[in-house]
Amino acid sequence: MRVLDLTALGGRRIDAHGSKGFSVAAFGLTAEAHLVTVTLAPGGVIGRHPAAARQLLVVLDGEAVVSGGSDGTGEAVTVGPGHAVVWEPYEPHETRTVDGLVALVLEGEVEVGTPGHHVDPGDV
Repeated sequence: MRVLDLTALGGRRIDAHGSKGFSVAAFGLTAEAHLVTVTLAPGGVIGRHPAAARQLLVVLDGEAVVSGGSDGTGEAVTVGPGHAVVWEPYEPHETRTVDGLVALVLEGEVEVGTPGHHVDPGDV
């Protein structure tokens, strides 16, 4: 067993797409997907951009105001710890926060089920 201190990852600042107060730190990578932590400072934003692949954002701390939609004008929804958001490949999306946010993002070839749905038959 290994215990990972995600707070010690540091990260790199991202300003693309009009983003502000946004940093990302990678800690998992496969040929099909990568796993990063995302930190948004209070008032931070990950500017609207198309998802490069299926993207799953899992809120760990704070609240995210997220939007998506095929035309990029989807209704904003607030999500907090225990919630996840899925964006499909090429879907324009944006993430904002009022008070700050820490989240995990998994991006790539990943099958995302719904609560109660077993993606892996070994889970039953």
